[in-house]
This record gives sequence, C-alpha cells and structure tokens, in this order.
Amino acid sequence: MTTGAPPPTAPRRSRARTFVPLGIAVWLVLEIWLLTLVADAAGGLTVLALLVGGAVLGGVVIKRAGRRAFRSLTETLQQQQTGQGPAAGVGSPGTGTVSKGNGFLMLGGLLLMLPGLISDVVGLVLLVPPVRSMLGRYAERSVERRMRAAAPGSLGDAFQQARIHRPDGKVVQGEVIRQDGTPPRSYEDEGPRPPLTP
Repeated sequence: MTTGAPPPTAPRRSRARTFVPLGIAVWLVLEIWLLTLVADAAGGLTVLALLVGGAVLGGVVIKRAGRRAFRSLTETLQQQQTGQGPAAGVGSPGTGTVSKGNGFLMLGGLLLMLPGLISDVVGLVLLVPPVRSMLGRYAERSVERRMRAAAPGSLGDAFQQARIHRPDGKVVQGEVIRQDGTPPRSYEDEGPRPPLTP
C-alpha cells in the first residue's frame, strides 16, 4: 500500500566528516613512515631526542602563551574597570592581535608536543610571528564571512548579535525594563568596585 509520499532519504554526510578521518589516517601513516626513515638514517636515539626536545619546547611555548594571555586579560579588565578603553594590541575588540597570536602560538606548542616530525615542523612554522598574523587575518575574515552568511536565528547569527559593541571599547549605557513591573536593580548604589589584582 503506497501513500504517494516519497521514501525518506538518509541525511547527506558533510565533506568534513568524510575527509577529516581520512586526512588524520594519512597524517599518522606519514608520521610513522618519516620516523622510521630518520631512525634508519640517524639512529633511534636521535629520533628519541628529537621527540623529547619537541615535547619540552612545546610545553615551554604553551606555558609562555598562557601567561601572555592571562596578563593581557587582566590588563584589559583593569582598564575597563578604571573607565579607560583597552589599549591597541592589548586584546581590544578592534585589534585582537594578542588573542589571535596566542591561539596560534598555543596550537604551535601543541603540535610540537605531539610525537612526530611533520607536526614538529608545522609547530615550528607557527612560532614565526608573520605566519601567525597572516593566519589570524585569514581566520578572522573566514569567520566574519560565515557569520554574515548565517541564517537568522542560527548560532552564527547569535554570535553576530553578541559582537555588537562600540569601537572604542566603552560600555553603552542602557535601561532595563522588566515585564513584571518591578524596578530594575541599580548597581550604582553599591559604590565603586575594587580593581583586580594580577
């Protein structure tokens, strides 16, 4: 007995779900093959020294990037509490240079910590500042392009609305109007807030 409705079709699998596992498998095979080639040419102790050195260097890079990010965050919060706008290059909304640089710096450190020579080379390339800034600009343009193309009501649209801010970093004053008619809570009665200590 047929109802005239078309049969249900299986949802299409995205390209990322198809090619990412394949890419990871190819990368792992290349890493193992390259490690065996280097071990045959230079010896097993050399490969072990390279892997341990990469892990130590990656740990140092991640620790340094984390400290920079925390210092940038505390400086930005202190400047916002004192009423000043964030300085250029200190994580202000318009620049974002520190946050992008730290993100790619942490990624480079993570790649250095992973065992393998290909990941070590990519991690070392990410330690170069011009490469990080170029990748940061590309990532920012790509995210903005996707957010502009986001359908209304989607997650990208919510992020786009959350990003609305003044270019100088100042807080836009507003008024809260409640549906139940109770007066909004006033933060001005609490007095000044103490500054954050690093």
